[in-house]
Amino acid sequence: MIRLVRGIGVIFGAVFGYQIADLVHLELLRTGGEGARLGALGLGIALGGVLGWVLAAPVRAWFVRWMGWVLHHLGGIPLRDVLAGVAGLIVGLIVAFLVSIPLLRVPIIGSYIIPLAAVLVFGYLGLHLGIQRREDLLAAFPRLAERLGRDRRTRRAGGAPKILDTSVIIDGRIADICQAGFLEGPLLVPRSVLAELQRIADAGDPLRRNRGRRGLEILQMMQKQFQGMQIYEEGDPRPGEAVDAQLIRLAKTVGGAIVTNDYNLNKVAELQGVRVLNVNELANAIKPVMLPGEELSVHLIRDGKEAGQGVGYLDDGTMIVVEGGKKHIGETLDAVVTSVLQTVAGRMIFARPKVLEKDGAAR
Repeated sequence: MIRLVRGIGVIFGAVFGYQIADLVHLELLRTGGEGARLGALGLGIALGGVLGWVLAAPVRAWFVRWMGWVLHHLGGIPLRDVLAGVAGLIVGLIVAFLVSIPLLRVPIIGSYIIPLAAVLVFGYLGLHLGIQRREDLLAAFPRLAERLGRDRRTRRAGGAPKILDTSVIIDGRIADICQAGFLEGPLLVPRSVLAELQRIADAGDPLRRNRGRRGLEILQMMQKQFQGMQIYEEGDPRPGEAVDAQLIRLAKTVGGAIVTNDYNLNKVAELQGVRVLNVNELANAIKPVMLPGEELSVHLIRDGKEAGQGVGYLDDGTMIVVEGGKKHIGETLDAVVTSVLQTVAGRMIFARPKVLEKDGAAR
């Protein structure tokens, strides 16, 4: 492949060198006769061929990387924008062709520079004008607009990619949520998140190391169970860019949502217009609603902040603060709900022992 590319580079370089040598027309070469002109053409062909041989491999590598970058970003653009942009680009190139025809006879720059400049200018303007006026453009094709609109609504309804961050993978509940069928669309794990998990798993602190290994095990399990999960190559990161910033940029690129339980990432992403699915908010939303006067059974495990309080937890992790329950620590106590407090960390339930409620009613 490299030899083929270099051979093509030599051919293009030789042709380009010939055209440059023939285009220069220095007066010194003209006065030197036909031999000097042929020598100049031969020198141009030789230099062009050598230059093509040297630059062929780097140009090919740059072209492959650039095309990969273009395809990666085009994958996250809605189809309606792509169609509108292509239509605008075609119109811009037609205008550039028509404009450059009368200017082809301009000396030196008429054959190369003016057509190239016209293509760049009008192509760029046509592309962006087509995207900006896509609604007007699609209005001329109502069936196509209806089809694209339906695909877009389906995508918004749940088919959009879900991007998993480090915290939600380590948390582990995402595997149960996916197994229950509450997440639709492909699950993307960016390469940067995988690298962060590996750094945590290699940490010197035993607690961090265990958390990182747990996250890698959960990823391995999810990759076996869910075909829609994939490790996503998000391209070269920007210098000094944090993982959270890469997640937000990736979500904007692919039109997806970030799945997390990180409060700060949640707020920053929402401020930048990125949809966020917070596992903690989901857990709080599905907890059973407790109303004042309802009875519950709780096992008290420690004392509370205020004097005489006992603290226990329900099976879903909800904290129960029982007034006068300190003397019952270590016991399972029947209590009556007095009030419910919703906090950022979750829901707290305040209650009193059922025995005290009966005594008060008797009095």
